[in-house]
Amino acid sequence: MKINEIIWKGNFVEKIKNKHHVTVFEVEEVLYGRKKVYRVAKGDVAGGNVYLALGKTSAGRHLSVFFIVKRTRSVLPISARDMDNKERRSYERK
Repeated sequence: MKINEIIWKGNFVEKIKNKHHVTVFEVEEVLYGRKKVYRVAKGDVAGGNVYLALGKTSAGRHLSVFFIVKRTRSVLPISARDMDNKERRSYERK
């Protein structure tokens, strides 16, 4: 999936940082890097589906990043956390 831009909203940045201890830089590494992407929920608005990206940072951290894709191929990260065991197995099968 090609991404043109990442849109950051303050409330999501704080949640990702404080609750899951993931940095903006780590999320950007996953979204702009090699990743597996899945649609996980159909949005209420056209073009507002929720996706999950599974990827690895340059430091070796395996992350799950949930985001919304806009029509312009801009993405809005809404959450990010360490992968669970099932996600990690799926990512490593790629």
